[in-house]
Amino acid sequence: MKKILVPVDFSNYSEYALEVAASFAKKHDAEIILLHMLGLSQAVLTKNEDEEVAEAIYYMKLAEKRFNILGTRISLEGLTVSEIVQNYKDFNEINEVVKDQGADLIVMGSHGSSGISEIFVGSNTEKVVRTSEVPVLVIKEHLSDFTIHKVVFACDFKTENILVYRKAMQFFERIGAAVDLVYVNVPGTSFRSTTQIQEQAEEFLSIADFDATIHPNEVVYLNGYSIEQAIFDYAKKIQADALAIPTHGRKGLAHFFNGSIGEDLANHSKLPVFTFKI
Repeated sequence: MKKILVPVDFSNYSEYALEVAASFAKKHDAEIILLHMLGLSQAVLTKNEDEEVAEAIYYMKLAEKRFNILGTRISLEGLTVSEIVQNYKDFNEINEVVKDQGADLIVMGSHGSSGISEIFVGSNTEKVVRTSEVPVLVIKEHLSDFTIHKVVFACDFKTENILVYRKAMQFFERIGAAVDLVYVNVPGTSFRSTTQIQEQAEEFLSIADFDATIHPNEVVYLNGYSIEQAIFDYAKKIQADALAIPTHGRKGLAHFFNGSIGEDLANHSKLPVFTFKI
């Protein structure tokens, strides 16, 4: 891992994200890129040239001052940190910064479980998750000295997840994290027998696991009344450090595992959540 992109709006949540990114960067010898989006309105940009320049300079200096304050609140000693201030108004554009800067990971702060509509659905975080070509790590709480030893990766073993599964396994191997691959069986129309699940998992892994990262007999099969609660309970049981889920670029997290399962996982989990775009 070479570069970590951290979008900051100078809120507490972006501080949580930067703190995690700094811990991550120190452990993996990576650089940090701080991105602040000014989001200046069209009204500002349509003023006469002198006024426009003066106002742009003001906002740039304000952002610089806030960056300096942020640096005093979080230990960035020994790290290479660069700052980018752009007048992006659409968070979809962050993926362009990822490409331009060669970032390997986005670490982004998000609100806690205060409601679905405030976090991923229609939010800036969801826009980043939907468009990012690199993994996104969503942070919602203060975490000191963040280290990843165990990750719970939820998968339904559909063929559309093969490439994202490979991407995730390669990523976690690079950072030295052990992965528990989990499938949750719930009552209802999606219920499958043990034989059906195991056969699908074996077929999936025979295609996806070209270097046998995880063997079929290592898959964890859980039963529960809800997928998200079964995953939370299992993550708590094994003391996992993070969850990981695939997400569709166009449809968003709400279409993972049918309904709003992925969305609920990301919204209600107190653990950090890695997302990988299908």
